[in-house]
Amino acid sequence: MRRQGGAEVFRITGARRGLAEDVRGRQRRYVISMSVRTVAVVLTAVLWDVERHVAVVTLVLGMLLPYVAVVVANAGRENAPSLPSAYLPEPVRPMISPAAPDAAAEDDRFANLRKTSDQS
Repeated sequence: MRRQGGAEVFRITGARRGLAEDVRGRQRRYVISMSVRTVAVVLTAVLWDVERHVAVVTLVLGMLLPYVAVVVANAGRENAPSLPSAYLPEPVRPMISPAAPDAAAEDDRFANLRKTSDQS
């Protein structure tokens, strides 16, 4: 990337190219493809009586290039490079498990229940 002053500018982000720069690149590719097509059609006319096989190849090339040029020109913008996400998920907090009852205290409770049921 260069500015008009000639100083080199370095891209330090993962941002896409600007829309104007993207359109300019597409137009450049399209003009180059159409120039190649024009040369192929002229060669077809010149070589038709001299070298028919080459003329047929240039004719096919001249017929296919407009389709290819349009598809390439309309291919769309480049994919954005994968950047680290700005979203930080909330940390997962461990679930606190209920405290295990003391085995001796549990035995005492059951013993008290048995005594009261026996007395009834």
